[in-house]
Amino acid sequence: MDLDTRGLPAPGSWGRGSRLVAAASWLPNVALALALSSEALLFPAPPAHHCRPDPALLPPELRALAGPALLNASLPRLPPPSRGWSPCQLLRYPGPGPEPNGTGPCTRGWDFARPVAGLLNSPVTQWNLVCEDQWKVPLEQMSYLLGWLLGCVTLGSACDRFGRRTILVTSLLLAVVLGTAVALAISYSMLLALRLLYGATVAGAFLSLYVARLELCHADHRLLFSMVAGLFFVAGTMLLPGLAAICKDWRFLQGLVSLLLGLLLLLWGFPSMFPESPRWLVATRQPGRAKEVLWHLVGVCQNPGDATSEDVTLAAELDRLSEGKSLTQYHSIFELFSTELLWKNTLILAFTTLLGNGVQYNFTQNLAPYLPHFYLPCFLLAGLEAAASLSLIVLAVFCGRRASLLLWTVLTSLASLLLLALGQYLPVWTVVALSGLGLLASQAMSVLSILFAGEILPTVIRGAGLGLIMAAGFLGRVATPVMSISNHHGFFLHHVVLASFAVLSMLCILLLPESQGRTLPESLEDAEGWWYPPLFLPRWRHPQDHRAPLLLPSQAVFP
Repeated sequence: MDLDTRGLPAPGSWGRGSRLVAAASWLPNVALALALSSEALLFPAPPAHHCRPDPALLPPELRALAGPALLNASLPRLPPPSRGWSPCQLLRYPGPGPEPNGTGPCTRGWDFARPVAGLLNSPVTQWNLVCEDQWKVPLEQMSYLLGWLLGCVTLGSACDRFGRRTILVTSLLLAVVLGTAVALAISYSMLLALRLLYGATVAGAFLSLYVARLELCHADHRLLFSMVAGLFFVAGTMLLPGLAAICKDWRFLQGLVSLLLGLLLLLWGFPSMFPESPRWLVATRQPGRAKEVLWHLVGVCQNPGDATSEDVTLAAELDRLSEGKSLTQYHSIFELFSTELLWKNTLILAFTTLLGNGVQYNFTQNLAPYLPHFYLPCFLLAGLEAAASLSLIVLAVFCGRRASLLLWTVLTSLASLLLLALGQYLPVWTVVALSGLGLLASQAMSVLSILFAGEILPTVIRGAGLGLIMAAGFLGRVATPVMSISNHHGFFLHHVVLASFAVLSMLCILLLPESQGRTLPESLEDAEGWWYPPLFLPRWRHPQDHRAPLLLPSQAVFP
């Protein structure tokens, strides 16, 4: 049953209804971006700090001191050239005299300087996550990313069992509850556990929305819908620093994000606002519900009473499928491993997604010395992500998905290898340019890999398959907190390994099929039967019929 030519909005019918469907799939990305991107503001690099003076450790003749004199008597100085106060040590006076004879750890907490940007009060300053407890910051970041990973894997499989819309609404409901609990956390341990669960639910909402968006639009609109949704995500990321400047406190910011998620749940909880995916209903043999959703889409996307003959034919076909007892059929992600080609394609795209996200750490570390301002890295990364989405709209249309992915992988590998081999000999502007190019290419590489995977995975396991691929991308991001725990030791080895894997991935991409202009496969058999065209097959050589006979690579006959 071809839903691209019968039932979904046609490419030329960009009317009021189509705009409503598009807006309903784009706008939630703003709120989800606020929830997913808040980590950098909640757990930033600690501001300048020093131990709070403890008069009990001073000799009696010095205990009456105050102000700078008390600091001079209590805190050791750092060695040149900084000559600032030691952030983690207090002077000790074991003898009766006024001269110190050693140092020791802080006993009364820390005094923090006023941050120049971001939140004035964060979990770092509230629970003193500095000095011997500084490792707790990257631990929380890893825990949050682990929540993303678990949410994609578990809720992605749930998408294939219970439906895209059901998981979206459930995930939003849980995210509102857990987000509110995070804002009320009374200890670091409580915050750690709640942030893990909160990350899982937000990632599940993002994944279910992504899958539903792919399945609710026509084949010629998939790329545009996905990239514009990425721009809305960038807009939400850029709004976050402004909200932080307004809220001042991390609890208020977390509460505001939870409130926005609750508003999203209130509006998008209505089926008329965002319906269930008709592709999933048809693929799991629920033609009755599919007919209701498709008639709703026809009524929204066209004038009332203006149904075409294709719509009537589709309704008749769904009525025929509804006759008698139709047992709903669900599929497991483990069926993927029984295929001959599909599991290899999924593995390749998971590999490229992992590399695209993991190698970004190397480029940001090269840029870090030249981006001292707090907000500049945030806006730079968001701007590069927007540029990647815009460039993908152009390149993927004219070159196809596979050739575009290969191009971005080549640029990522080239920038990474040049920085690895010549970084210490290149001028500053060249290092900055290569790092910026590498960030742009790696972001485009990961975004396109996820879209590519969504187009080649069959509907019956698309949620679970995309969940695994997104989880691989989040696994690549774990490099940042892991390197922070080790104080960035092993950075060179990490760079060498990922640069080598990026070169290897260029060869693997040549094994992928081309998905541009093809209808989404519904079953495992449909996905297995895709034929593999040459790398740069011109657009006019693509089959005109989206439902062209499905051939294995050895049987493909090109026009």
